[in-house]
Amino acid sequence: VPGKQVTMAHIIPNPQGELHERLGLESGGAIGIMTITPSEAAIIAADAASKAGNVEIGFVDRFTGSLVITGDVADVEAAIRAAVNTLVSILGFTAADVTRS
Repeated sequence: VPGKQVTMAHIIPNPQGELHERLGLESGGAIGIMTITPSEAAIIAADAASKAGNVEIGFVDRFTGSLVITGDVADVEAAIRAAVNTLVSILGFTAADVTRS
């Protein structure tokens, strides 16, 4: 059984081409992606992210632990970092580094 962990927290500052459309995202801008175990914690991460910046939740799945957010680069980065910090500091998760491409 896996432990409590953020397995990925990644920011795509300038997505190219039709990535937003292919992902079914309505808004443009930067994309933030997280995967979380146990998967239900994606709900908590989505809440923390949405409170930390002017971002939109593009996708959250409590069954797979996936979270996708969109917005301005600075807001997406702040939101991803806040979500990771919430899971680590309040719930005792371990986390991968926040990365960018």
